[in-house]
Amino acid sequence: MFKRILVAIDASPTSGAALEAAIRLAAEAGGRMRIVHAVDTLSLSLGVEFPVPVDLSETVVNNGRTLLERAAAVAAAAGVAVETALLRIDLAGKRLAEAIAEDADAWPADLLVVGSHGRRGVNRLFLGSVAEGIARVAAKPVLLIHGT
Repeated sequence: MFKRILVAIDASPTSGAALEAAIRLAAEAGGRMRIVHAVDTLSLSLGVEFPVPVDLSETVVNNGRTLLERAAAVAAAAGVAVETALLRIDLAGKRLAEAIAEDADAWPADLLVVGSHGRRGVNRLFLGSVAEGIARVAAKPVLLIHGT
């Protein structure tokens, strides 16, 4: 059974469904959770003529911290032992999926849970999918929770 469950979240409804699924799994197994949120502060400035102000990067980071605090409160209210981590990517060449998979290895997780928006066709081609990237690079089992 999975006793150490890492769930990656963002502010989407699909991510909320992934959080709920991870909480249920952890509660049923008597396990613990690690909730992570990854922010790519380097990419905020890519492709723009003027650098993004530092306060915008800090706003994104602070919003991530708030998101993690709220998610941890939901897990704790369900009686699940929980910790959080904000994964801040500020190195060129590092991707969100890789950072999340590396964190899962380092923690170490038995299972990763992540929401998938289910993009198809051109949207998938251009937007890509962090969830798909995690499934490709993770050394641990990955549970994808599809959005509606």
